[in-house]
Amino acid sequence: VQLVESGGGLVQPGGSLRLSCAASGFTFSRYGMTWYRQGPGKERDLVAAVGLSDSLTYYEDSVKGRFTISRDDVENTVYLRMNSLKPEDTAVYYCMTHLGDSDYWGQGTQVTVSS
Repeated sequence: VQLVESGGGLVQPGGSLRLSCAASGFTFSRYGMTWYRQGPGKERDLVAAVGLSDSLTYYEDSVKGRFTISRDDVENTVYLRMNSLKPEDTAVYYCMTHLGDSDYWGQGTQVTVSS
């Protein structure tokens, strides 16, 4: 199992980014996918999750209405579209999937929201 995130960077407050997580090594279409983030000095927290279709989603309260999670089962990729970014969204963002008894994580991508 391999998960590779990309798309992070430096953005001004109010800006947008789209994160991608390319998956391989398992049957992507059969598993839910999640995005977590870990800010400086903070614990890693769940941000958003998607089930086997884009109609099954979950968002942490602070990102509702600003972030959108989606999946492409042809490209084996899960996305996190982030709009109206705030400084408090600054974090390393990780994608994760749960297979069997194990959680599999990507290496993370840094998002910094600053003027």
